[in-house]
Amino acid sequence: MITVDAVIDMLSPIGLDELVERASLLTRLDRKYILPMADLPIVLGGLADDVKVLEIDRRREFGYRSVYFDTPDLDGYLAAARRRRRRFKLRIRSYLDSDRHFLEVKTRGRRGVTIKNRIPYAGDHGRLGPDARAYARTVLAEARIHTGPLRFVPVLTTCYRRTTLYVPGTASRVTIDTGLTWALPDGATIETPDHAIVETKSARAASEVDRLLWSLKHRPRQVSKYGTGLAALRPDLPSNRWHPLLRHHFHTTTDGI
Repeated sequence: MITVDAVIDMLSPIGLDELVERASLLTRLDRKYILPMADLPIVLGGLADDVKVLEIDRRREFGYRSVYFDTPDLDGYLAAARRRRRRFKLRIRSYLDSDRHFLEVKTRGRRGVTIKNRIPYAGDHGRLGPDARAYARTVLAEARIHTGPLRFVPVLTTCYRRTTLYVPGTASRVTIDTGLTWALPDGATIETPDHAIVETKSARAASEVDRLLWSLKHRPRQVSKYGTGLAALRPDLPSNRWHPLLRHHFHTTTDGI
């Protein structure tokens, strides 16, 4: 049976600068799919011949870490759990292989479009300094999300390996995340070794990869690394939105809970 690595190795490479130039997609439509690892080679084998894979220093898979911040009352999480239109995610995103770090603020525009703003970050990953807090509040205010004087505290850390594809036909990206681990500040963790999260990111309603996934009976899911992770690790929180997802798609192994 052909493996994921074998399919990825056959793709032509694209560099980071070219990928950003062709498909920066900071404002985009996102669709996420949860696939058993065994299904990934089938999906990848159905890609068009011109699809390319991000390659940096001969690497095609990269380590990511995201430290999510929220208010002490979890305003960001609760807004998503209750499906409020005005909601946000705030995180420090680290590209571990290149030692690059960014403060990212994600909000939602009209018709569910994701808007991501980010700046380079060089501070302590366990707290947000004054400049970072000011930047976050400015972005949130522009999105009509008012946090006032509330603090932002670290709430959840995610780690995973990511492969990024470029789809020329729709100038879109596809990310494939594997080895996902969620961790609370107290050390409680959950791992999902048997599933991958595939996410399509496009400026259009659907990409050709979305149509491929649909043809293989995979449908978009309401999965959020932040929301799903907290729902799994914090059973005291309202989490009806993510319970079916966790029950049907993630057979998790836990440590510390």
